[in-house]
Amino acid sequence: MSEKISIRFFDDREVRAVWDDEHAKWWFSVLDIIAVLTNQDDYTKTRNYWKYLKAKFKKEGVQLGSNTNQLKLIAADGKKYKSDILDYEGIISLGKTFPGTKANRFMEWFTYSDESIDGKSKTKAYALFESSFVSSIEIGTAKGLQQIHAYLFGGLYDFAGQIRQKNISKGGFQFAVSRFLGETLAQIEKMPESTFDEIVQKYVEMNIAHPFMEGNGRSTRIWLDLIFKKRLKKCVDWSQIGKDDYMNAMVKSSVDSTLLTKLLKNALTSEINSREMFMKGIDYSYYYEENN
Repeated sequence: MSEKISIRFFDDREVRAVWDDEHAKWWFSVLDIIAVLTNQDDYTKTRNYWKYLKAKFKKEGVQLGSNTNQLKLIAADGKKYKSDILDYEGIISLGKTFPGTKANRFMEWFTYSDESIDGKSKTKAYALFESSFVSSIEIGTAKGLQQIHAYLFGGLYDFAGQIRQKNISKGGFQFAVSRFLGETLAQIEKMPESTFDEIVQKYVEMNIAHPFMEGNGRSTRIWLDLIFKKRLKKCVDWSQIGKDDYMNAMVKSSVDSTLLTKLLKNALTSEINSREMFMKGIDYSYYYEENN
């Protein structure tokens, strides 16, 4: 199996998955699924419950649709431990053994289609790391952000890569007026980006501009990382920033970027060429946008 790691989220809980190149499918951590379905934070209790279930299934002759394999997965302490994994069909079979509303919601979430707009866009985002296109993106410019947006959403939105012509707002906050967006983006482009603080402030202003009808956050986080990589030889380990913390900091950043600056600074890493870091960043970036 390759090291293509995916971190998916259900009720703010991580579900780790690993891509199998040979069989062209994902394998999912059984313990992560059990923790989700039982709302359990204690690893030992989760592991023991899974042992109980396996013994119960064996006694009752229950088949999970696929054989349970083992693979080393990265744990919260950064180390790799052998963990039971199941493929898509196996997880579906496992989920059906849990009664109740939460199990039903989990099944609906887990069977989320990769054919949706977000699913297809996320697949494109994954591909960006190994694409020659990434080297042609202008760093720190509005055009560069448009290039990223067009790549992520081309063929999915008819406005992919296009600056919006309408006013938009979110949660009562009015983003930059569309009539002046051209001037606003030109001013943002001129902002310096030689230091960490300057780059964060430029990111804040681009978020306030919100130049697209949809897909601003996902595009602008990639745009930010490309600036960090070019100017500071750093990037953001987005897995170090919780969803609620990030969204709260972004809301406040229009008047005070202190909290956002602190979150980003604490999450900086020099692993700018790490495929896993990039993939993990995409997972978290798309997670931030769920139900927002």
